Amino acid sequence: MKIRRLFFTLAATACFFQPTPSLAQIDEDQLGAWYMYFWNNQFENSPWGLQGDVQHRNWDSIGDLEQLLIRGGVTYTPQASKVMFTFGYANISSGEFGRSSSTSSEERVYQEALLPQRIGGRMYLRHRFRLEQRWVENQDLRSRFRYALFMDVPLNQTDMSQGALYLSFYNELFINGENDIGNNRSVDTFDRNRSYAALGYSLRDNLRLQFGYMHQSTNTLDKGQLQLSLHHSF
Repeated sequence: MKIRRLFFTLAATACFFQPTPSLAQIDEDQLGAWYMYFWNNQFENSPWGLQGDVQHRNWDSIGDLEQLLIRGGVTYTPQASKVMFTFGYANISSGEFGRSSSTSSEERVYQEALLPQRIGGRMYLRHRFRLEQRWVENQDLRSRFRYALFMDVPLNQTDMSQGALYLSFYNELFINGENDIGNNRSVDTFDRNRSYAALGYSLRDNLRLQFGYMHQSTNTLDKGQLQLSLHHSF
């Protein structure tokens, strides 16, 4: 109980220590915050399931919207295989930095494969390959490839069941499929990279809470975000 109380206290307190937002261009030194809920459901005695997530991303701690992302998909895990395939859809609203309330919209469909791997007694890896087709407002149809490597390492026990205190890491690379986005505009082949480290706690066997830091790099921006996320399986 002491570990759980300490974790919640750190997560709640850190959200208030944010610099004041700037009204000009994006302030790379300002720490943002992302609040996220991930869920998945495997149908009983079936290779099929569902998964999704809701993310409220802010340029600051809360209030200055960066993105609101809602995503969901159908999963399929072949018999006698641990590889999970997903076909899904996402809707994204993106806000401008500062006091502007203007937003732009994006819709996308995606296909992914998730490969779990365990190394040694307590290192849990997941390889995720994702292909996206994106309809961004005022742009031509775009595609993007993403590869992410996730790692969870429990500290006080060998598995991720209830009571596990663990470290979580990931790195994800984004590559654009096209450079031309319409109206004589272009983007680089390299889209972005995200690196993440967090402390997590398993509230139940199927419910985990994580609090960490993610650094995102593009060719024009380097910015850090606090991340508070809830991971739910049912």
